[in-house]
Amino acid sequence: PDTHAGMGMPIGGVIAAEDVVIPNAVGVDIGCGMAYTETNIPVKEIRQVMTGNGNLVQAMIGDIMRNVPVGFAHHKMMMPSYTMDCAFEEMDRYEQDAELLGQLEAGYYQIGTLGGGNHFIELQESDDGFLTVMVHSGSRHFGKSVCDYFHFKARELNKRWYSQVPDEYRLAFLPTDSSEGKRYLDWMNLSMDFAKENREKMMLAVKAILEKWIGKYTDFELTFSGDINCHHNYAALENHYDKNVWVHRKGAVRARNGELAVIPGAMGSYSYVVMGKGNPESFCSSSHGAGRRYSRKGAMSAFSCEQVIQDLNTQGVVLGKKNKSDVAEESRFAYKDIETVMKDQTDLVVPVKRLKTIGVVKG
Repeated sequence: PDTHAGMGMPIGGVIAAEDVVIPNAVGVDIGCGMAYTETNIPVKEIRQVMTGNGNLVQAMIGDIMRNVPVGFAHHKMMMPSYTMDCAFEEMDRYEQDAELLGQLEAGYYQIGTLGGGNHFIELQESDDGFLTVMVHSGSRHFGKSVCDYFHFKARELNKRWYSQVPDEYRLAFLPTDSSEGKRYLDWMNLSMDFAKENREKMMLAVKAILEKWIGKYTDFELTFSGDINCHHNYAALENHYDKNVWVHRKGAVRARNGELAVIPGAMGSYSYVVMGKGNPESFCSSSHGAGRRYSRKGAMSAFSCEQVIQDLNTQGVVLGKKNKSDVAEESRFAYKDIETVMKDQTDLVVPVKRLKTIGVVKG
């Protein structure tokens, strides 16, 4: 439902392969995904509370901007990361790929940073009026380096094997019992762990900011519940149709029967928490978002910065973005209608919560 063209695989594509893994069918942002939490705070109340930095939503968005590095920005000093600590303790898994080792130390500076493109931190309002938080981010430059490195290796090997997969398809593969395949899986899993921790760290930072401002300006006892942290760019060994296969999801989320997942829309529209139906024909998957109608360049040509800012202002959405000149790339006009996407996948998931953007931080 949300598929659009991408490198090798369409974004929103799912492929199951026997005994091989395809780096480009996972993509460059390995482990990209969503973190989510909900609160007991009524949005109507906090919109009316004024601070020295605007209303409470504006103040919290401003504080998130100051405390979470976005775009190409990293932390200026090394930050704690249990994922990177584990990698250094298991160096024998990684030392053969010397070109990637620099990424391990760089990870300490990238952990807890948002990145750019379609990544975001949103404050949202559920249909029943309560404040929720959503974070969309991945493995930063770490995952891109892993994908590019192993895709190049797969291309070299596939040429040697006279692979029937044409090189221009960009779907070169690695057998999972080969040294290269095993090493890719080690690095892929490390990237996924890093991406998950990255979202955790940002969510912790956002929770602390909410606690600070809501505690200072209201009498509410803030509580968090319903936490979700799920990937939508990865490969995993699963059993489908009585076979063990490597299911690659590139811009798709796992939706087993009863499993909760997060499907974001574009900023200024709706997002959804869903429960999977475990549809076997989709390899128990669903869309991961609204899907693009326009390329980034196409959106910049079609919509002006002023149009997008006006649209967000009309809806009362607080935008936190340092450089607004490219804001049209990620406007809701650049994406498909999330309501249509949800209607098109009623056989895959059941909506549990609908959430509307009230404030957004973009890279």
